[in-house]
Amino acid sequence: MASVQMKSQSGSATHVDVVIVGAGVSGVGSAYHLQEQCPGKSYVILEAKDTFGGTWETHKYPGVRSDSDLYTFGYRFKPWVGPPIATAAEILKYMGEVITENGIDKHIRYGHRIVSSRWSSADNLWTVEAKRNSDGATVTFTCNFLWMCQGYYDHEKPYLPEWPGMSRYKGLLVHAQLWDPKTDYTGKRVLVIGSGATAATVVPAFCEKAAHVTMLQRSPTYFYCHANVNELADRLRQIGIDEPTIHRVVRAQVLYDQQMMTERCLKEPDVVFEELKALIRQYAGDDFQFEPHFTPKYRPWQQRLAFCPDGDVFQAAAKGKLTVVTDTIDTFTEKGVRTASGQEIEADIIVAATGFRLSVMGDIPFYVDDKRVDWHQTVNYRGMMFTGVPNLVWVFGYFRASWTLRVDLLGDFVAKLLNHMDAKGVKRVDVALRDEDRDMALLPWIEGDNFNPGYLVRGIDQLPLRGDKPEWRHNQDYWSEREEIPLIDIEGAEFVYDGKRRDAKKQAAE
Repeated sequence: MASVQMKSQSGSATHVDVVIVGAGVSGVGSAYHLQEQCPGKSYVILEAKDTFGGTWETHKYPGVRSDSDLYTFGYRFKPWVGPPIATAAEILKYMGEVITENGIDKHIRYGHRIVSSRWSSADNLWTVEAKRNSDGATVTFTCNFLWMCQGYYDHEKPYLPEWPGMSRYKGLLVHAQLWDPKTDYTGKRVLVIGSGATAATVVPAFCEKAAHVTMLQRSPTYFYCHANVNELADRLRQIGIDEPTIHRVVRAQVLYDQQMMTERCLKEPDVVFEELKALIRQYAGDDFQFEPHFTPKYRPWQQRLAFCPDGDVFQAAAKGKLTVVTDTIDTFTEKGVRTASGQEIEADIIVAATGFRLSVMGDIPFYVDDKRVDWHQTVNYRGMMFTGVPNLVWVFGYFRASWTLRVDLLGDFVAKLLNHMDAKGVKRVDVALRDEDRDMALLPWIEGDNFNPGYLVRGIDQLPLRGDKPEWRHNQDYWSEREEIPLIDIEGAEFVYDGKRRDAKKQAAE
């Protein structure tokens, strides 16, 4: 890649072609695609933390690991050579290699927390102000394009319900997101509140050293149990196939299997559930009882399916190290909690695995020509661009497939869009409703019967709106988007360049 020097503009501001927000999996992957596909573009990554990693740096609870397989969570351009389900440390090592191998490190500005982003139509520029952690100074960047890769949740303030009596509890109460790795839980009674992916991760880790672990859940979750190996990858290595080929082939196989699973969850959810139970019995025994603690009230994949490598949660339950209680909390007590049914659960440590607090665009104030952007008043274009907000793309990944798959897809799209703008000699791109969209119904960001995790339901009024046409929704379907996004017509009527909408009749004639 040609070396591109960032230019100082107006003395106090640093100007680059592109500002990427966040040095997590989205930001690092996007930076790679930008410099590979748009080698003439200067860019900077602004990261609020003092290191890279995002999610994998935030979470430090025992056993923290991926809940997506790394053959698809890993980038398409760098082979993954470890186990399918990996620890945070393994993922950070992988990301660090991507950063150093591709010279991305020199573009990252750590400890820069963005405090405002302002678009000027007169200048066709974003002005991004950030507070520098090291000295508290405010520094300014200007850019032509803003690539939002900061994720979707608040990394500092998780979602913690206000349960009655919390102040009475005398033990340690901590949200999993805020866990201090120095905390010693050896020989302690640990209560985990929650049943999603975080609980599925932390429960077996606590069971290794705690005196006993109780998982208190309001409602059950689906689990997918499998050995933490990929037989196809291991066999290909055994016969001497090179790692890039292994990565490509195994990635394709995993994606095919996931697609089949997603379709079957819609068409035959009861059959899928019986198969999931059969996998669990391989680890917990043939006489394992699923009622009432492992029979969810929703169909598989309506919420995220918790991957359980080597059936570790169920092995712990079968060995008597884990007790599961399905109930709601009546109140906290001095020694633990009392459930709605009257059961007392005593614990030395209570860990709330109760999920995230949604953070749209990092809770950064955005302005377009001095008017504050209300994201809920915008309409999203394929879950990545928004009406009324020029020269901006947001990376929001998948729930049923690995988040990083969309990082790769949108990396290609943004590079294509930027190169197209250069070829046209234009400075601004907007998405706008077409004539045929004027009477389109505007609906919540995502359909509740499609996917309804708590953090989205709680924060749906913060998210942009969707339409009832494919272009104006984030369908959460990687298997259709991998065909559709590369074929987007960026000269279509929904794209407006430099404020000039193409003549619809002329476009139809073409």
